[in-house]
Amino acid sequence: MNSEQVIEVRGLTKKFGNLTAVNNLDLNVYRGDVFGFLGPNGAGKSTTIRMLLSLIKPTSGEMKIFGKSISKDRKEIFSKIGAIVEKPDFYLYLSAYKNLEILGKLSGTDVSKKKLMSMLELVGLDKRYKSKVKTFSHGMKQRLGIAQALLHDPELIILDEPTTGLDPQGMKEIRDLIIYLSREKGKTIFLSSHILHEVELISTRMIIINKGTTQVEGTVDELLKTDKIKVTFEVDKIEDALRLVNESSWQDSFKSTSKNEINFELTKNEIAELNKYLIEKGFSVSAIIPVRSLEDFFLKITEGGGK
Repeated sequence: MNSEQVIEVRGLTKKFGNLTAVNNLDLNVYRGDVFGFLGPNGAGKSTTIRMLLSLIKPTSGEMKIFGKSISKDRKEIFSKIGAIVEKPDFYLYLSAYKNLEILGKLSGTDVSKKKLMSMLELVGLDKRYKSKVKTFSHGMKQRLGIAQALLHDPELIILDEPTTGLDPQGMKEIRDLIIYLSREKGKTIFLSSHILHEVELISTRMIIINKGTTQVEGTVDELLKTDKIKVTFEVDKIEDALRLVNESSWQDSFKSTSKNEINFELTKNEIAELNKYLIEKGFSVSAIIPVRSLEDFFLKITEGGGK
C-alpha cells in the first residue's frame, strides 16, 4: 500500500441544529486506493462528501487533501479533483460532445476535439458523441458525468453513488471503468455506494460509518477475514465425508448438511486448509460456496452497534 495520504480527515463534525449528521469522523485515503465509503441511509456519507468538496462548512474538525488544508489551499486542491455528486446534469438538447465542450470551457480546461473524443472513448460514448443527451439512458448519463469529471485529468476522483439506478450491465460498465482508472491510469478513487457487492469487487480499502461515526476502516480482505464465513462444501461420498469431519478437528466448525453439501463456519484461511484436508483424504470437492460477504459484515457492524 502506498503510504502517501491523499485524504486525511480528523474529528470531522457537522451539526444541523440539534441533528449531528457527522460526528467526530476520522478517515484515511492513500494514493492508489479505490476507497469504499459505506454506511446506511442517513449515516452521513453525502454530508461528508459535501464537506470534502467545500460545498458545506464543517462545524469542527480538520480535512486535508494532498497534505494541504482545504480551508487554506482550496484552489490548488480542487484543480486536482474530479467529482460526481448525485446525478450529473447536462443540457439535454445538446450532444454529448457539445456538453463536454461547454463544461470544459467553463472550467478552463483543454477542449480540443482530440481531448474531448479521448474522454468520450474512455467512457464508451465515442460512437454516440453526436447524439443528444436526452436520448441517453441513465447509465450513459452517468458515464458522461465521469467523462466530465475526468476532463482536467484529476489525481483524485470522488464518486457519490455512481451506479444508483443502473441495470446490471450499466453497473458492470461503471465498475470496469473505475478499475481501469485505478489500475491503468493510477487514479485514486473515493467511492460512496450502498451496493455492497460492487464495493467488495473493486475496493482496495473501505470504511463503514454509522450515525456519522467511524465503525471500521481497513482493507476489504482484512476486514472480512476477521470473522468466520458461512461456507458450503460440495463433496462426493457425503456419508463418509461426514463421518470423517465428525472424527476430526473440524467437528467444531461443522454446522449442518444436506444432500451432497456440508455447511461450516470458517475463517478464509481455514477454508483452504479444510479443502486440502478433504482432498488428501480422497474426497472430491466439486464446489466451495461462501455465504458470508461484505453485506453480512456491513449488517453486523451497522445493526450490531459497531465494532
